[in-house]
Amino acid sequence: MNNPSLFPLGEPNDAYARYFIGQSYLAPLLNKEIGLSNVTFEPGCRNNWHIHHNSPQILIAVGGVGYYQEWGKPVVTMQPGDVVYVPAETKHWHGATPHASFAHLAIMLPNENVSNEWLEPVDDDTYYALDAEAAKAR
Repeated sequence: MNNPSLFPLGEPNDAYARYFIGQSYLAPLLNKEIGLSNVTFEPGCRNNWHIHHNSPQILIAVGGVGYYQEWGKPVVTMQPGDVVYVPAETKHWHGATPHASFAHLAIMLPNENVSNEWLEPVDDDTYYALDAEAAKAR
């Protein structure tokens, strides 16, 4: 895997592999009051739909090209420097495009009773249709 960012690639994200299609890597950068990790996705890799309960998430694109989508909304293409704020309790997914790797910093804000609810995968038909939709929007 060619690391698309200046942040460490990290190790294969085996602990969460069942919630991803494709290979991702996780490099924890800070785990104090605020959780900060670099997450890298190989081309075509994306996580399942999920919800962060009791904490928002901030995604900062740092390499490659990726997607972010909230339930019921159009896909957003992310490139280095783009920032997405994910409110708590928002169903969403994120990952690489089919043709490029992607890396983002993921920031989780502290709060009580923070948890992730992992949901259904983003199936191939939906994912590749989003790729065509994003290409038209450019």
